[in-house]
Amino acid sequence: MVDAGDAVTAEVIRNGLLVAVEEASIVVVRSAHSTFIQEGADACAALLDADARLLAQSTATTLMHSSSLRCSLPSVVETFPLAGMAPGDVFAVNDPYRGGIHANDILVFRPIFVDGVPRYFAGTLVHIADLGGAVPGGLSTLAGDTFAEGLMLPPVRLYRAGEPVDDVWRVIAANSRTPAKAVGDVQALVSGTHVLAASVERLLARYGGAELARFLDAYLAATERQMRAELAALPAGRYQGSFTIDTDGVSPGHHLVSVTVTLDGAGGIVLDFAGTGAQSPGAINASVSQTLSGVLYAVRCLLDPAIPMNEGCFRPLDVRLPAGSLVNPNPPAACGGRLVTVTAAIEAILDALAAARPDRAVAGSGLVHVYTLAGRGVGDVPWVTLLYEFGGIGARAGSDGPDANGAYFTGGRSVIPQIEPLETAHPLLVRAARVRQDSGGAGRFRGGLGAELDIELLDDAVLTVRGDRMELPPPGRDGGHDGAPGYHRVLRRDGRLEELKSKQVNIPLRAGDRFLLATSGGGGLGPPRLRAPELVAADVSAGRVSERAARETYGWTPPAGVAGPDGKESR
Repeated sequence: MVDAGDAVTAEVIRNGLLVAVEEASIVVVRSAHSTFIQEGADACAALLDADARLLAQSTATTLMHSSSLRCSLPSVVETFPLAGMAPGDVFAVNDPYRGGIHANDILVFRPIFVDGVPRYFAGTLVHIADLGGAVPGGLSTLAGDTFAEGLMLPPVRLYRAGEPVDDVWRVIAANSRTPAKAVGDVQALVSGTHVLAASVERLLARYGGAELARFLDAYLAATERQMRAELAALPAGRYQGSFTIDTDGVSPGHHLVSVTVTLDGAGGIVLDFAGTGAQSPGAINASVSQTLSGVLYAVRCLLDPAIPMNEGCFRPLDVRLPAGSLVNPNPPAACGGRLVTVTAAIEAILDALAAARPDRAVAGSGLVHVYTLAGRGVGDVPWVTLLYEFGGIGARAGSDGPDANGAYFTGGRSVIPQIEPLETAHPLLVRAARVRQDSGGAGRFRGGLGAELDIELLDDAVLTVRGDRMELPPPGRDGGHDGAPGYHRVLRRDGRLEELKSKQVNIPLRAGDRFLLATSGGGGLGPPRLRAPELVAADVSAGRVSERAARETYGWTPPAGVAGPDGKESR
């Protein structure tokens, strides 16, 4: 029987940690110098112990980094042993082969001491505006190795006993096209670790080191029990799934991510990616930390969403990632476009587990499209901005897919900056931003719509784009139709329309040129003719589906005597 006092204390500590990590992530966002961080909240914070166990993680900012900080801390401790750390030390790393992500995502750690020994670590990460590489903003879409993607940091000290290590800061500044923003963003990460460390130190002062450790062990164990109980409720068996990637932008042909999921019926799960394609000569490879984040996300889609995010979530997972594959590449394979592969892994797992839980089946989803614009502004000062737009989510059993919300864990529309701050900070005009009619795959349950953007440049600039699911659009399921493919285009100021590839770099734009972006819609689920007529009518009324598509695809006609959107009465 749990002591009532223990239960209350455990809840106070749990909520204290959750508030602490959320506060730290918000501090990073508020302190950052880059517009896309300030407006899109692209940040993460977590508390870990010295064994790199994830104790708590922020969820209000981004969901895609559940494994990033926990995988990179061991490399920091390996390079800088615990016994040599001092209060006020701060460390950083971004090497994808030391637990990191890619060059632009810097992970920062500050040790938290108990009785003179580092027992915990405050960790933060964010996508830095520009750290060099072949393309402004670090979006080296066609990079052939990590050296082309930007400055690579092994574990380094940013601060030694509270004093900045100036050499490292100078290296970071010297490798950025926008040094003030890069340094400012890293300083924001450091501020987040200070805030998180201070919150944990208050908990330590209140409860003591031994008591806090006891409650944290119990917290992780309880999460593991919840995970195993949920997994045990899924039908035991061996399930296979896959997803095909359009292109890496460099080599010919498609790229396959394949998984076999085995549920033992007792709370264990094996996810074996044997059969996945070899690592790419392009930049779509996913380092281990990123693949693990996607795997956990996909598994949790079928479990109780109230399960906390901590180390207990990882313990039941047996993840097997073949070396030299897309999901576990060998260095120096480029990893900047890893989201293409990570989301393919998520789709493959959901495809496999649809056989175990058909009531949770999901059609294919549109991917995040990432693009950068860069130029030289007033006084010939360089400017760079990294931006996103999302495709539609696939329909799921019993529900249409959400519109323009991105493939799963990439954050949804909350990470898309508002138009006004972008126009204020950069020489561009957003002429249109809207959902894309008829882009959602038809079905009994319709896929979510993609988006359309029309951005006019007010000054000369350079554009780089990275998308996918454009040649092979998000697939429908169980008789549902595929979503509409997206596109990247440039409408030149003289009226010429240029089709761009899904992955292309350094496209010159002149003032008056317009960048046109359309993302793919999500796939539909179930035969379109089984869709309820009133739902089709509502889609037509809202402009999500044209009357022509409603008639031809769904077999719908307006009620007799009622004019459709085209002005024609039905008879």
